[in-house]
Amino acid sequence: MANHPSSTSSSSPSSQQDASDFLPSNTWWNRSVNFFRMVTGRMSPGGAQKYWADADDRYSAFDCKRCEESRDYLLKYSPIIRFMNENIHKLGGDLGPHNIHCRTCRGDEEAMQGGFDHKYGIKICANYVQERSVLEDVLAHEMVHAYDHLRFKTNLTLEDDLRHAACSEIRASNLSGECRWANEFFRNKILSFTNHHQDCVRRRAIRSVMGRPNCKDDVQAVKVVNEF
Repeated sequence: MANHPSSTSSSSPSSQQDASDFLPSNTWWNRSVNFFRMVTGRMSPGGAQKYWADADDRYSAFDCKRCEESRDYLLKYSPIIRFMNENIHKLGGDLGPHNIHCRTCRGDEEAMQGGFDHKYGIKICANYVQERSVLEDVLAHEMVHAYDHLRFKTNLTLEDDLRHAACSEIRASNLSGECRWANEFFRNKILSFTNHHQDCVRRRAIRSVMGRPNCKDDVQAVKVVNEF
């Protein structure tokens, strides 16, 4: 999951509370000042949040267009995406540009790269998924959820049994390719050569279960995942 980095601040307590050190981005000069404060660590935490939210708004159209182009390419040429789509189609499912949506994610969605809903389809957070290779992993992950819903009748709504969510997350992380060694090494800087795949699958499943509103805490998330 992708999060915007936060910045440390040397600003006054009042500016940290009201984010007054973030300037409106309607001029080139203000944007330059904001950028300078970010890269030098002089922007308050509140200002940094406004900075990233403003950037997401200003680049939303660009991010979504890039995401849609990569989505269409993967649906046509990616072996794993084509394989998943063919098997989903065999079960009566229908995934394509009409229900794989590229959107700008905000607020509570900041920890997400994508999501699946059996009524809505698949959502890709275009502002957090900027590389085609990452989009391929995210899309494959969500397509495993779609397959599980059709094949095993899993219910992955936020209020549902956490065991359904844990089981499907384990399968999605295991089958999508996102836990392969190269990803762990280059993206997450994890250098382990033994059991890295199992550790990655477990870590991702726990993190996903923890993000559900009916999960009390990390202890419950670990307990549910360890049942599988």
